[in-house]
Amino acid sequence: MTLNPYPLPDGASPADIHLDGPASDDQDFHEYDGDQLERADRQALRRVAGLSTELADVTEVEYRQLRLERVVLVGVWTDGTVADAESSMRELAQLAQTAGSEVLEALYQRRDKPDAATYIGSGKAAELRDTVLATGADTVVCDGELSPGQLIQLEDVVKVKVIDRTALILDIFAQHAKSREGKAQVSLAQMEYMLPRLRGWGQSMSRQAGGRVAGGGGIGTRGPGETKIETDRQRIRERMARLRRELREMKKARVTQRESRRSNAVPSVAIAGYTNAGKSSLLNRLTGAGVLVDDSLFATLDPKVRRTETPDGRMFTMTDTVGFVRHLPHQLVEAFRSSLEEVAQADLVLHVVDGSQPDPEQQLVSVREVFAELDAFDVPELVVINKADLADPVVLARLRLREPHAVVVSARTGEGIDTLREQVSLRLPRPAVAVDVLVPYARGDLVSRMHDAGDIDQLEHVAEGTRITGRVPADLAGALEPYARARSNGSA
Repeated sequence: MTLNPYPLPDGASPADIHLDGPASDDQDFHEYDGDQLERADRQALRRVAGLSTELADVTEVEYRQLRLERVVLVGVWTDGTVADAESSMRELAQLAQTAGSEVLEALYQRRDKPDAATYIGSGKAAELRDTVLATGADTVVCDGELSPGQLIQLEDVVKVKVIDRTALILDIFAQHAKSREGKAQVSLAQMEYMLPRLRGWGQSMSRQAGGRVAGGGGIGTRGPGETKIETDRQRIRERMARLRRELREMKKARVTQRESRRSNAVPSVAIAGYTNAGKSSLLNRLTGAGVLVDDSLFATLDPKVRRTETPDGRMFTMTDTVGFVRHLPHQLVEAFRSSLEEVAQADLVLHVVDGSQPDPEQQLVSVREVFAELDAFDVPELVVINKADLADPVVLARLRLREPHAVVVSARTGEGIDTLREQVSLRLPRPAVAVDVLVPYARGDLVSRMHDAGDIDQLEHVAEGTRITGRVPADLAGALEPYARARSNGSA
């Protein structure tokens, strides 16, 4: 059995696997999905072309950072159909290009399970080495999570850097994180992943450093027979502990903001879904937020919260969350848990699916697996099939049959957006307590809260104040109790 070349479209080369670039600056973005306010900043984070990625004898590293340039992709197909294997490899190619690399070749192999030693077996590893030499690649990317032993043994054969799908996703997150919390979350996830895989090329990390030799490491790093890799592991653990403390402090601020919104009875909607499904475009279309929209994977890492209102005037918040992907690394789910809690704490989740993909059902399954990890079972879900203008009608019909209550939209053209707004309005929780009050003009703050958090059926300005009937949350009903119409009429 030989490695099967990954099939490409007729007339295309492996290097042609790429994502469509951003729209030109002279387009009228207002007609589409809002101003791209962060595009210039994001472009500054792109990889610099031409950086060498050859392995070197690095003696002072704590964990190996990735520098991707010219890569060969390799996968092991253990179950499912050929179409599933090709879809997974196509997604890996998109991930590699998002990280800033050039895909030279993509190969996959049919096996019952990955080889315990070299992932693809010793014979196939030798064939992969020939492919690396023929293409001039400097990195091999594997479509799966490899153990430390598999990474080392495969590198020994192919003689270039080997990384797995998890490390690739972590590298993309590291490039795109912008906020202090996002950077800390990514750093923690990287360290958790790299700690058991820490090693140097050659013997640099296994030399012993005891007594005065290790004096530069300070207290706790000296000792007879202690190797450099052990002292570096200790430093990483200390940094991880510090990052966890910082993230706990940042979480307190996020929880305070969330509780403030809840105390004001402002409903919350979370936009979640597969990466590059169009979540940010949808946020821009619904709220005019103007956040970055880019046709690339994981363009959004830092949650964006915007206020908007339903067609009948009720205020609510809408949060754009980080995208998910098949086999999303567990380290990322844990590190980003405080951000992803926006999904579990929401009153409604808009589950955005890319209708232009050939297999959007797999996206639904992958995202719901992450929902399960977040214990978001009880949150009402509304499936939104996006990119209707690019979707195959057959795929749309199939999705409608699977998700009969889904809303089909195009954030780019505005198709179906009004229907989506109506569905959001119907599904958001409504105030529970009916009131009939006469609020003095001096208590305009209560009237404002009724506008923001309540449903007003009738409003009339009279000499004594503002006469209002409607429904409000329980806490606001308590504040309005002194001004109930029955009591005011009785006192009159």
